[in-house]
Amino acid sequence: MNDFNPFAGAAQIAEDIRMRKTTARDVLEVYLARVERFNPALNAIICSDAEGARQRADELDRLGAEELWQGPLRGVPMTIKESYNVAGMPTTWGVPDLKDNIADSDAMSVARLKAAGVNLFGKTNVPLLLSDWQSYNDIYGVTNHPWNKTLSPGGSSGGSAAALASGMTALEAGSDIGASIRNPAHYCGVFGHKPSYGLVTPRGHMMPDVLTYADISVVGPLARTAQDLRIALDAMAGPDETEGVAWQLKLPSATKHRLADFKVAVMMSEPNSSVDKEMTDVLQALIDQLAAAGATVDDTARPDVDWYRAHELYVLLLRAATSARMAPEMIEAQKAEAATLAPDGDSYYARMLRANTMSHPEWLRLNNERAHLRRRWAEFFEDYDLLLCPAAASAAQPHDHEGERWTRTVTVNNEQVLTTDQLFWAGISGVVYLPATVAPAGFTRSNLPVGIQIIGPNYGDHTCIEFARLIEENCGGFVPPPGYD
Repeated sequence: MNDFNPFAGAAQIAEDIRMRKTTARDVLEVYLARVERFNPALNAIICSDAEGARQRADELDRLGAEELWQGPLRGVPMTIKESYNVAGMPTTWGVPDLKDNIADSDAMSVARLKAAGVNLFGKTNVPLLLSDWQSYNDIYGVTNHPWNKTLSPGGSSGGSAAALASGMTALEAGSDIGASIRNPAHYCGVFGHKPSYGLVTPRGHMMPDVLTYADISVVGPLARTAQDLRIALDAMAGPDETEGVAWQLKLPSATKHRLADFKVAVMMSEPNSSVDKEMTDVLQALIDQLAAAGATVDDTARPDVDWYRAHELYVLLLRAATSARMAPEMIEAQKAEAATLAPDGDSYYARMLRANTMSHPEWLRLNNERAHLRRRWAEFFEDYDLLLCPAAASAAQPHDHEGERWTRTVTVNNEQVLTTDQLFWAGISGVVYLPATVAPAGFTRSNLPVGIQIIGPNYGDHTCIEFARLIEENCGGFVPPPGYD
């Protein structure tokens, strides 16, 4: 196993195991050794079951020797975001009061990934309640960026992206309501996919005793290749067991497989969220490469959308969705504070207070407004295959754990801007339930990876991922960080 590449794609690893070039046990031991070597400095993987994984690897090798098919990801060592239930492992969402909460069954996505053959050996770090673009909490501590340990790997799937980028795991899965898959993928230079809403059941990715599926929130894969994203998404996708009695998923395949076949719109800037020039220079260079390779690129085409209102709508619906986690006494306190707001107050904090305390009829009116917005996006995709845009306002930023999330700032074009401003790039697809893939786009002058966000039509998930594959094939994909040989 001295020649095994720990940065190989999951599909390649599974194929090598199938062809008996290696074994599931040998591959697992490589990753376990890398966790022991690199994880103390990164703190990306926060719990593991090495012995259970060794038994699973031996069983997979036995089945392989008997020529019994074990799925497209047979033997692939995998970790997963801490917020998924994995039987016998803690699910805390970073909440100290839940530190002893041990799951007694697997989330449906976990069960499906295991059925596809993965060998799930650990869980990766998250922020408190999955509510930050950093990954730290009082139970597990702080996760660092593989390219620069003074920086955050993103969040809330930051442990997922850091583990992938450093070659400590072969595959990952996270969740996304505010770019929690897309932001860490962008920061760490890996691939991530936010599925169309409802495509993958979130059953088992919930706080204890919660069964309702949250608005906007989705679960989906992260990987080092676009091919792995597609395979993992297909493994995870579909209804839960109750809905599956009545309906089955038929996700459309990608119909275009050359850059020259694609007509894409590009939006690199927007007044709602400034984007750092050091990053947009990288993205524009990628766009120029895509155009030179034959893609039809239009940098003026846009959906018929009032972006200011679309962003406001997103924040209101986002915070309404997450308000379900709030205690009743906190809701009452925020109602009193919201009553003191100026009618025209449009700060993130003001919107958050209104969203956390809105009435159900108010939510229904906003939901209807969203339905009109979704129609306008559908009309746009009648003429364009995809919209390309940034995933965030900048490359990875330094750790900052002081104060509240909405008071913190990030550096954009040498100025301090509110961290929450860049939720604009999360919300343009999130509020309207659209799929979005992040693919590695290159490196800034500061040698930090950045990704490009690929937004597609509803249930156009395979089209988004196929375009990411074409970027990987024509312009380059994942690059391992230095120091992880």
